[in-house]
Amino acid sequence: MTKTVTCPTCGNTVAWTAASRWRPFCSERCRLIDLGEWLDEGHRFSKPADELAWPEPEDEGEETRPH
Repeated sequence: MTKTVTCPTCGNTVAWTAASRWRPFCSERCRLIDLGEWLDEGHRFSKPADELAWPEPEDEGEETRPH
């Protein structure tokens, strides 16, 4: 059974396979619309990254934050 997802831009159903070139988007057009929303600051994170609650490292030499 092939997993399907909903295109975040238009709501069309997209098969989650290697053949679905633009997944999770249904097309390049929907991907570019979403990118434009991010670039125009239509989408944004609610807090700056330095204000997010990161788990404390268990060991001083261990880094848990993404780079």
